[in-house]
Amino acid sequence: MEQDSTIPGILLHVEAPDLNLSYSVSSGVSDLSTRAPLPENGTARIASNTKTYVAVSVLRLWEQGMLELDDPISKHISGKHAQILKSDGYDLNKITIRHLLTHTAGLFDHAGSNTYIEKVFADPSHEWTRTEQVQGCVDWGNPLFEPGEQFSYSDTGYILLGEIIENVTEKSLGKAVRELIGFKKIGLNATWWEKIEQKLTASPERIHQYFQGMDTFNFDPSLDLYGGGGLVANTKDMARFYQELFAGNVFEQSSTLDTMITKVSFPEEYTPSSDYRMGIFYFKFNEMDMYSHSGFWSTQATYIPELNASVSIIITQFAKGRLINRLLNETAGLLEGY
Repeated sequence: MEQDSTIPGILLHVEAPDLNLSYSVSSGVSDLSTRAPLPENGTARIASNTKTYVAVSVLRLWEQGMLELDDPISKHISGKHAQILKSDGYDLNKITIRHLLTHTAGLFDHAGSNTYIEKVFADPSHEWTRTEQVQGCVDWGNPLFEPGEQFSYSDTGYILLGEIIENVTEKSLGKAVRELIGFKKIGLNATWWEKIEQKLTASPERIHQYFQGMDTFNFDPSLDLYGGGGLVANTKDMARFYQELFAGNVFEQSSTLDTMITKVSFPEEYTPSSDYRMGIFYFKFNEMDMYSHSGFWSTQATYIPELNASVSIIITQFAKGRLINRLLNETAGLLEGY
């Protein structure tokens, strides 16, 4: 695997059952200070890749009749958080769970605010609460549009979904997601919710991830913990999750997956910047359909229906989206000709 000298490490996994292929590869080091080799099964913070797991968990609750997708969020979030959001003009009787899942609620994204990013890097050890982040949504920006009118990516929406999962199940987010998805059943043996759960005994050690040369290994995980992010996993588990999801081994009914990946409707005059479904992006790459999600720390998982294959990539340096796309393109090409 050809590697840019500015990148400490790259991990990639391919899960392609029709080709009898389950293959991991890595290149580089897991820690720039020790120069320890990067293990193929190394785990990492997968950031917004977590959103797919959260969306699937919400849809599992929907299957079980525990909530409705068109429930107003006022029905399921705490009074404290409802009051914070109402103070900025959000109508919580108009915002539904469906809106949160599809980023169409009009919520300002606290995590995308320069103020938030500055605070995180000024004090990496700060232990953030969900309430602080909801407050940031209100303090650092304003409502963007009426629910359902447009698309705007918002971590705040997914931390509210995390709260909804906790309130509906009366369990911690980590335990609820683990049980709803069935981590053990589908073989996710290296996936766990940082800080909320104990690290799995069998899970490989977490590798170091870098932001413009800065080692973020000891950044407190609460900066991205409550549903917008929070999971630690390796590339094998990331690809396996996508493969099992699209194979029909997670939902009780195939129609639930259809609901998850159905294109979102908008007013005729509006075209969204991205084709986001429920917790997953859809796009075409080299004429092939792709269902995918990426994360802040240069992580990505993708399912390719035409090949019945999943590809996951972790690059240990921030903002390497172009390289991820190149690796995905090259890997898909190899699988096509396999």
